[in-house]
Amino acid sequence: MISIIVAVHNQLVINKIFVEHLQKYTYHPYELIIVDNNSTDGSREYYKSIGATVIENSQNYSYPYCQNQGIKAAKYDVFAFLNNDIIVAPHWDKKLLEAMDAHGLEIATPSGIERAETPEATKKLHRRWKAIKNFVGFVAKNDLSFRFMVWLMYGNWEKFNQQRYQKYGTDVIEGFLGNSVIMKRSALDKVGLWDERLQAADWDLYLRSKKRSLEHGDIKPVHVALGVFNHHFIRLTVGAKPPLFVDAANIIPLKQKWSEEERTTLLKDLPA
Repeated sequence: MISIIVAVHNQLVINKIFVEHLQKYTYHPYELIIVDNNSTDGSREYYKSIGATVIENSQNYSYPYCQNQGIKAAKYDVFAFLNNDIIVAPHWDKKLLEAMDAHGLEIATPSGIERAETPEATKKLHRRWKAIKNFVGFVAKNDLSFRFMVWLMYGNWEKFNQQRYQKYGTDVIEGFLGNSVIMKRSALDKVGLWDERLQAADWDLYLRSKKRSLEHGDIKPVHVALGVFNHHFIRLTVGAKPPLFVDAANIIPLKQKWSEEERTTLLKDLPA
């Protein structure tokens, strides 16, 4: 059983695409916890209509604050922190957990446009998606246009993922992809909740897991499962225009928490 936690503000079209693929491709039973940051376009009502647990914020809160809200409401011992602007891979959860179990991981992410098997592969994917965004993205406002972009990028989504899994299976590399993070509840005792001072919370989570690994050896740093690939629309503007975070005054830059020396030491094993 999985607790899927998603923070949203508007983006109704994207939310519906996200849910369609989540329902179609999630293997394990799950609860869907939506942290709604005062949506005004019907997104909150939509998620209620499909039976999600909806936490109703009256204002827009930062990512880590929302994830901790979700954790408090979660029933199960596996958390999936997902962006709403993604398309999950077929059996993404099953394959991720298999890769985690194969390598003794408590925190992992799939691969994707921002983190593939090599820096060269990542750059190639990023360039392709950027070209598609430049070609279609500026007019992408409806369901059809978003789906067309994904088709241009991958062709047949299921076949693309099938070929990727055949190639990489449960292989992993150290690193992370911030839009889809899978964490076992056991990891909370070692790395703690999301740090609500940092909007760069994915980087902070990696740094904390790496530091804990080096100092205590009771957890491995976050790894990327190469056989699972989630698509991310990457800041594609859909008219959401979220208001400023109500907790913005609490947000600090990553370098204020982690010194340059610490970052250099802890990030040295990540590909450029």
